[in-house]
Order: sequence, then structure tokens, then C-alpha cells
Amino acid sequence: MILNTGSRTDIPAWYGEWFYNRVKEGYVLVKNPYDPTRVTRYRIAPDVVDCICFCTKNPAPMLERLEELDAFRQVWYVTITPYGREIEPRVPPWQQVAQSFARLSHKVGKRAVIWRYDPIFVSAGYSTEFHRRIFREMAEILSPYTESCVISFLDLYQKTRRNFPEGRQVSRADQMELAKSFSDTAKKFGLTLRSCCEGEWMSPYGIDVSGCMSRAVLERAIGEKLRIPGKKPAREGCDCLLGDDIGAYNTCPSGCVYCYANCDKKTAEDNFRRHDPKSPLLAGSLRVQNAIRNAQQQSWIDGQMSLFDWADIMT
Repeated sequence: MILNTGSRTDIPAWYGEWFYNRVKEGYVLVKNPYDPTRVTRYRIAPDVVDCICFCTKNPAPMLERLEELDAFRQVWYVTITPYGREIEPRVPPWQQVAQSFARLSHKVGKRAVIWRYDPIFVSAGYSTEFHRRIFREMAEILSPYTESCVISFLDLYQKTRRNFPEGRQVSRADQMELAKSFSDTAKKFGLTLRSCCEGEWMSPYGIDVSGCMSRAVLERAIGEKLRIPGKKPAREGCDCLLGDDIGAYNTCPSGCVYCYANCDKKTAEDNFRRHDPKSPLLAGSLRVQNAIRNAQQQSWIDGQMSLFDWADIMT
């Protein structure tokens, strides 16, 4: 199975000590975000966890202890965007994150480190020309350390509208302009460019629209063939393997104004302050009424992979 960490918060940036404690203890407890009385217990063990997927804006806090994860296959999605502190108040400058990106790539391999340039929005301070220029600059710096990049445009979720009222949907004309420019840049630097939940319209530009965390992407990253049981897609039109996330909403103190995972800045900061790195839960505590169930976990590694399968993954 795939253990996800990044759909609800940024564990590497803010909760690395907690995560390493969970790996050492061999399990983690996760509250259902829609019914907190229900708690799921996941084993964190190589015999059932085929891959740990991280999504972060700052991998640096976890890098010094990364050898503690040597028993696990890993895939890292690292978001590197050019926005200022008015948009991403507690995210390091992108040049600093790029240095961590390179260090991470040296540790886990360039196939296992994927650059995300999202969300993309256009404003007076961040024009299409700005995005074209900075994407080229970033691609030149990052391409030695990764094989691919994922892009997507700003989605105005309800929480995003509340936290980022000045945010605007990117016009289709601007989307098409940027998609073509980014695709040309990616080809120049040998990067596979993928979209995230943007539909089929980017395909004519040479952009892979099959999913950013699909089975094929993960197989290439970890070098293994996966037999995945029938699973309902997490989102309509999305083949990404997004289930089994051990994070918690309203816990990321990065303060990004476009964030969909926090109700508001204060709640996230309060939860961060109350966090106990020794707790089996990322946030909150267990109550008498909590019902704990063991997750159904099994390895999806296909032990019958042929030489043809291996060649297919590696090409």
C-alpha cells in the first residue's frame, strides 16, 4: 500500500520529529477528518508500506535523519514556487528550497523527487511573463535533480476564497499561454511535464495529463511494478493514489493564502502549538469514545515482474 502524508498538511516542514517517532514506534493513529470519533491505526512497516509519499514546500527539516527511512521506498513531491511572503508567509525563499531539493535528490535519487510548480495564479505582481521567466530559471536549476514537474492552476475552493479573497481564476487564454511556454521549457531541459487535475485540454501541448501520482508515476519512482486493488478515485477524473493519508487538516502553520487544508490561520497555528511530537496522533488526543480500527494493509508489490515489465517502468 501507499502511505500518503501530504494532502492535509506539510509533515516534512513542520512535523518531522513526530514522523520519525512514528516510524520508530511502527504505527500511527489517524482521526477521520469528517468523524473524529473514528480513528484508524496504520502500521508503518516495509512489509506492508510499499512507498511513502511526501508532499512538502520545505524538505530541509527531515534531511539530516533521512537514513532512518532507508528501509522504505519514498517519493517526494516538492513544491517550489516564486511567490513572496505576502502569499507564502512561512515558506523559505525558493532558492533555499532548491538547495534542499538537490540534497534530497542526491539521497533518494532523481526519479523519486518530483518538482511541483503550483498553484499558478496571475495577478499584478505575478504576470504570465513573470511565470514564463521564473519557470525557465527554476527548470534550469532543478532539472539535474529530477525527471519531472507537475503544474496546476489555482482552484478556488471555499476555504481558498475565504483566505485569499483577491485570488482569481486564471483565464483560459492565460492558461494556454503558460501551458505552451512551460511545455517548451520542460522539453528544453529534459523534464516530463504533467498536469494535476486540469482535464485533457493540455495534452496537445505535449503535457502528460494522466495523473501526477498515478500508478505509472509511482512505479517509475520506486522501480517496482504494483498490483493495486480496485480503489475508487479520490477525485473525479483523477487516477492518483491519494488515499491512506496520515495528516490532519488545520495543522499547517505555513500560512499560504491559497491553502485549501486550513479553515483559517489562527486554528492552524493553535493546533501546531498544541502538537505533541510523542503522540501517535498528529493533532488532538484520544478520547474514551474513540473507536480505533486497524487499517487493511497489504503490499502491492508485484513479485512476478518480468524483464519486460522492468524495461517498461524504466523507459
